[in-house]
Formats: sequence, C-alpha cells, structure tokens
Amino acid sequence: MVETSRRGLILINTGPGKGKTTAALGTAFRAAGNGMRVLILQFLKGSWHYGELDAAEALGKALGTPEGPAFVMKQMGRGFVKVGGAETDPEDIRMVEEAWNEAAAAILSGEWDLVVLDEINYAIGYKMLDPEKVAEVLRAKPEMVHVILTGRNAHPTLVELADTVTEMREVKHAYQKGILAQRGIEF
Repeated sequence: MVETSRRGLILINTGPGKGKTTAALGTAFRAAGNGMRVLILQFLKGSWHYGELDAAEALGKALGTPEGPAFVMKQMGRGFVKVGGAETDPEDIRMVEEAWNEAAAAILSGEWDLVVLDEINYAIGYKMLDPEKVAEVLRAKPEMVHVILTGRNAHPTLVELADTVTEMREVKHAYQKGILAQRGIEF
C-alpha cells in the first residue's frame, strides 16, 4: 500500500557528480518561496566566500520576521579537510561536532521547516561524525521537519532511513579540459 500522508521528508543528494549542494539549495529556495523557514548548515565549507552566502543573506532579510530571518546559511568549518590521506586535524573534528550539535538542536526544535546538512556525508565518511548519532536525530525529528543531507558516499544507514535518495553521476566536467571553476556557476 502506498502511504498518502504528508510528513517531513529525509532527502539525500549523493554521488560523484556535480550538483549535490546546488540541488539542495534549489529545494531550499523553493521551500522559502512557499513560506517555509530554512536553515542550511555547511559542515566543512568555511575558507571561501561563496556567492550563495550573499544570496542567502539577502533572502533571509527579505523573508525575515520580527523573530529573525526565515532563510539562514552558516558555514561551520574551515574548508575542505582530509586531503591526500592526511590525519584529520582535531580542530576540524571539534568544528564538525559543534556543527552537529547545532544541527541536531535545530532539527529537534521544530523551529525550522527545512534543515539542510550540507556536506555532512563527507564528515561521516571521514569518521569525524558517527552516522548512528545522525540517524537517531532523524528518527526523532518532529513530524513535519524536512532534512536534506549532501555529500558523496552517503552512509548505508542513512540511505536506508531516507525517503528520497538521488545519486549525481558525472558524465563529463569542464575541469577535465583544464577549465577552472567559474564564479557564479561553481561558487
């Protein structure tokens, strides 16, 4: 039997192709346009200034209420970590734990209609965050809270728990031709 009730969904954007965060942001913009309160927490991004940050700030102010902005994006890390098999810096682990604590509180509070956990799959894959801790919170989330998790190599426990899983597959990429990341397209 097909379930026809309405409830908050758990969505995962994963895979080696480009577009996981972009797809999550598209959903976040759609949610905001429908009057939903949106929180985006970026687990590892933090050392670069992305164009999305400026757009999110403007949208948050435009859609805000006296209680605060209705669309918030926060960078919670120092940038990409664990490159080339290097040991994970304890400061990066501390920042991931801090980001997770904020994410778990936000999800469980019910104050946000959509919480995006950007690049959380990387943090889990790098053994900086226990997937079972994430699964526990997702199982306990308020009924109408939606959560999107992004990043390659989504953990099987989370894939099983999710309602919708999309795997991005790279067919070809401009970088393979020596074309660098383009402002406004990749960042």
